Amino acid sequence: MNKIKRMFSNTLGESGGDEYLEIDLEQEGDKQGKVLVKLFTLNQYEDVNVILNALRDGYTIVIVDFRVLKQKDPVELKRAVSKIKKTIDALGGSIAGHENLIVATPSFARIHKELPPAKPAKSKFDDY
Repeated sequence: MNKIKRMFSNTLGESGGDEYLEIDLEQEGDKQGKVLVKLFTLNQYEDVNVILNALRDGYTIVIVDFRVLKQKDPVELKRAVSKIKKTIDALGGSIAGHENLIVATPSFARIHKELPPAKPAKSKFDDY
């Protein structure tokens, strides 16, 4: 994740919504074989509509920097994230967040979420 953050750190600071990275899925001549990775900055709650429209297109993976809205209005941030999550659930996609970023994908892609290792249960005999 740090690699992605470093790669996009300069771009996120600029305009945000107009930047994208194109990935070819190697489907010969098929227009729908292209996937866009679009970067967005969530400055206000209304910005969520542009993000949702990109996700509904079906071939866009979004990376959202929500740092600005987090500082301005945490309640609005919670509403925006909830709306993105509901849309992703309806699309059968995947969503994950880390620090000030959210990554959301449509149904064709999954985000690997590594869970921390479970702690072994403490036995009553551990104290002896």
